[in-house]
Amino acid sequence: MKFIVSSGHLLRSLQAVSGVINSNNTLPILDNFLLELSPSALKITASDLETTISTSVRVEGDGLGMAAVPARILVDTLKSFPEQPLTFTFDLSTHSVELSSDFGKYSLAFVEGEEFPQLPDLEDASHAEIPAHVLTTAIQKTLFAAGNDELRPVMSGVFFQFASDSLTFVATDAHKLVRYRRTDFGTDHTAEFILPKKPLTLLRTTLGTGVNAVKIAYTTANARFEYDDTVLTCRLIDGKYPNYEAVIPRENPNRLTLDRGALLSSTKRVSLFANKTTHQIRMKVAGNELHISAEDVDFANKAHERLTCNYEGNDIEIGFNSRFISEMLSNLESEDVRIELSAPNRAGLIVPVDGIEPGEDVLMLVMPVMLNS
Repeated sequence: MKFIVSSGHLLRSLQAVSGVINSNNTLPILDNFLLELSPSALKITASDLETTISTSVRVEGDGLGMAAVPARILVDTLKSFPEQPLTFTFDLSTHSVELSSDFGKYSLAFVEGEEFPQLPDLEDASHAEIPAHVLTTAIQKTLFAAGNDELRPVMSGVFFQFASDSLTFVATDAHKLVRYRRTDFGTDHTAEFILPKKPLTLLRTTLGTGVNAVKIAYTTANARFEYDDTVLTCRLIDGKYPNYEAVIPRENPNRLTLDRGALLSSTKRVSLFANKTTHQIRMKVAGNELHISAEDVDFANKAHERLTCNYEGNDIEIGFNSRFISEMLSNLESEDVRIELSAPNRAGLIVPVDGIEPGEDVLMLVMPVMLNS
């Protein structure tokens, strides 16, 4: 078993799948890449049992076979090489692989590939196809809002909701919520499932932004994503997602429109003077002016800024966690945003005014915090 491969191509493929490997695996075999050789391609697989990702790279192969090779030392070694052809020769009698480069030779022990965990079988799976750029954008817009509470695992992922006339992606941690919807795409079958953060992060880093279709197969327990030369399989989060539509306020008579960049910069500056525990900022809208202020009584710090806005509604004063506002504004690309408010004790909505494609709908919700008198 022997193959020749470009060092740069191999390194990029290894790095694409290495993100799934944990630093403290329960099974030693999971510290390895599974290499499966065919005459013209090398399939590289990494897994943590919950999530498995594999990709292929073109090689000049001699023989067929598979072996589990230590991941960390292989990646670190390839990082040190300039672009050059590398030759890998596997000695089955000594369970060692010899790597030959322009600089010298290096030997590594490998483990039998049969010991590597097998992928779950997706029997009677449902199927869907969506463009890569849609899935990439949906993940980028929602992932930051997913929670980290181990007691509420259903909120620690992104909720996928497929219908014939729309694709909906939702993430929330009970303090903030993001709903990303496409009404210009749909699927043959309706479906709902919750995808964990780790596979979502891997998808975000390995998916392209083209129009190539991502093939999705899913059961009640697992999902598989196929795109380009990559296949990602993961276990889904078990449980029922909360009724997110019920928390989105429908009647919001107070609406202000202003420059997103100016609001983001102002929020970041003012929040430096806010209480370091609550991160509370105060927003007061009167006429066509938005007043943003913060105060840390313990250290006698306070700040106040004023922004011009277009406003429809009654004067209102409301408090928010500045980190949530900054996160949401940072994950929008629009020039202007619209903030919709109903009452100081009810959630506020942030929606982009421009910069979205036809059929694209982005809604961000943030819960208020009680203002100090």
